Amino acid sequence: MIDLTAPRGAHARMMGVEFVSFDKASETVTMRFRAPDDFITPRGSVQGGLVAGFLDEVMGYAHVLATGGQEAPLNLEISLSLLNPVPPGPLVGKGRILRRGRRVIFLEGELFDDQGTVLARSTSTAIPSPVPGLSS
Repeated sequence: MIDLTAPRGAHARMMGVEFVSFDKASETVTMRFRAPDDFITPRGSVQGGLVAGFLDEVMGYAHVLATGGQEAPLNLEISLSLLNPVPPGPLVGKGRILRRGRRVIFLEGELFDDQGTVLARSTSTAIPSPVPGLSS
């Protein structure tokens, strides 16, 4: 049995991904992140495209966990709003399913600093697909 809460892949290790919790009723996952020094711009904050990676990870995990590890989202579109500079960490991400159909899913994610300030928000429109590397 594969532990669905364990980060998978080098990208997750690089982002310092740590699973915190999953609320099945609201289909919301909470994860921690810590950006490595290589993610930090001369301004002292995480580069915007890499912020999208944190949010993509947390939104995707919400769907993976909600389906018991049977499906993963394949993004069609991601929208990102950077509300405040994102420091290296610690960071907390929350991802949730807004709506799930058989052919399309709508996801939402938020990234917070350790004081609870919202740093970035994201939405995704995605196609549900089998989880890569998992077979039943």
